[in-house]
Amino acid sequence: MYPAELVKPMRADLTSVGFEELHTSEAVEAALAKEGTTLVVVNSVCGCAAANARPGAKNSIENDKRPDHIVTVFAGVDKEAVDTARAHMVPFPPSSPSMALFKNGELVHMLERHHIEGRPADLIAENLKDAYNEHC
Repeated sequence: MYPAELVKPMRADLTSVGFEELHTSEAVEAALAKEGTTLVVVNSVCGCAAANARPGAKNSIENDKRPDHIVTVFAGVDKEAVDTARAHMVPFPPSSPSMALFKNGELVHMLERHHIEGRPADLIAENLKDAYNEHC
């Protein structure tokens, strides 16, 4: 587990633009049970989360079509919430950071770490925007 003071600014990077933090299994289940589309960002302390994933996620919601709900869980911190979110992302193996778009509780788009690491935030945002344009 990472110390709260270490991850506070990394959490705020997403919550400051409207992402809801989910800390429990029940919160994840409730979020994914909502009607419409939900983007789940598995946040992380790694460099590719800071340089690519979080900026890409933030940029992606600046789109005409966007998810109805945007939520985040934090790997290495919110174990129960992360495990539950990842259970909904099967058949994709656990990775962080990662991003998943759900429509009415069904996984419709996935970005794994290998899609994020080493890719510019703008490319990640465009990938997500394409998914929003198709599913939202």
